[in-house]
Amino acid sequence: MTPPSKPSTSIAVFTSDLRLRDNPVLHAALRAADRVVPLFVVDRRVAAAGFAVPNRVAFLRGCLADLDAGLRERGGRLVVRTGDAVEEIRRVAEQVDAGEVHIAGGVSAFAGRREGRLREALGGALRVHGAVLTAAEPGTVTPSGKDHFAVFTPYFRAWQGVELRRPFAAPRGVRVPPGVRSEPLSALSLLGSGSLSPVLPEGGERAGRRRLDAWLRSGLGAYADRQDDLAGDATSRLSPYLHFGCLSPVELVHRARKSGGPGADAFVRQLAWRDFHHQVLAARPDASHTDYRPRGDRWRSDDAAVAAWKEGRTGYPIVDAGMRQLAAEGWMHNRARLLVASFLTKTLYVDWRVGARHFLDLLVDGDVANNQLNWQWVAGTGTDTRPNRVLNPLAQARRFDPDGAYVRRWIPELADLPGRQVHTPWTLPAPERHALPYPPPIVDLSEATTRFHASRHTSD
Repeated sequence: MTPPSKPSTSIAVFTSDLRLRDNPVLHAALRAADRVVPLFVVDRRVAAAGFAVPNRVAFLRGCLADLDAGLRERGGRLVVRTGDAVEEIRRVAEQVDAGEVHIAGGVSAFAGRREGRLREALGGALRVHGAVLTAAEPGTVTPSGKDHFAVFTPYFRAWQGVELRRPFAAPRGVRVPPGVRSEPLSALSLLGSGSLSPVLPEGGERAGRRRLDAWLRSGLGAYADRQDDLAGDATSRLSPYLHFGCLSPVELVHRARKSGGPGADAFVRQLAWRDFHHQVLAARPDASHTDYRPRGDRWRSDDAAVAAWKEGRTGYPIVDAGMRQLAAEGWMHNRARLLVASFLTKTLYVDWRVGARHFLDLLVDGDVANNQLNWQWVAGTGTDTRPNRVLNPLAQARRFDPDGAYVRRWIPELADLPGRQVHTPWTLPAPERHALPYPPPIVDLSEATTRFHASRHTSD
């Protein structure tokens, strides 16, 4: 009589794809074997690289708890290990005699080093999957004779022609081999601790799907007209869930296109911007910390001005409102991100890396590709075709916060000022101005713009 064969086992390594629905990594691991180890490694190297900040660790804890709950509903569980990711993955693979190890491809230098080491440790057992963290896999949309698009508009034209894969359903069942040791989610404390922003979103796939469903019902249709409305807060706020992979960008594109209309088109364009930045970083990993297009800038060093900018005390209410929103929520409206970044890099002429690091210290959606390359775009060292444009905070305030509601929400000391006066409190009569617990402007806009253009021209 032939003895029964030993059940085959594979490993699904979760990184920034913390979801069950439309997860090619988990889908492939389940197809490859009778049993699967859903594995997440708490790697101290993440903390050493500056990625594990309190706001994101708190959100991550919610994501992993939700993922574990979803797996348990399907008969499985999440296996958590601590230590060097490559070594822990190798150990688990040896313990369960895994035939295949599946993981999502990444575009950062950190992800590249991890993948290289995994190939050395696992050889042919490693399976790396694309189109997990992005809609279109980096490197699949390229111009003739080049490895990536350096300008968004032609990239977007090509990207629109890509036939995206169909999303996978969530698995009905997950069988985990017995005896695989797991550590509690409290092991995330190894990544460090610190003070949190007062108001953070709930982490996890289920929370993300609730927000997505509500957005598609009531927000998407008006998005084209309202995406820059600072006070209206009419953006999707899905970026944290995309960053941690609680939601699939492939699914989002399909669902938005199915809804149709100008709002859907505008939203899909934003998802394409996300893919664009990932394909730039995949081709130029050093763009996370070096100028993509060097301008020879001799950035100013001004600790007092940088501190005022971080604290939301520049004297320009629209800038300060954005910075205070960031501190309070670990998130900032996209239009405000552009304004505060332009103010730091061009009005104050301070190195974009200073601002990018501060954003990464607080943003729940702190994504290396999008954060760093958006900062470079604004600073003029990235992919912007108009690198010397300067966003005037007063003009931007009049256009995108015409009644001052956004400023009043985040700067209560100015809440009683009438109408647009809230954007220029320094023009009040002296007695009223001095009575406000709000600082005067730290820089003259006209002089700062002249200084920037002269500095950038001299650098050229």
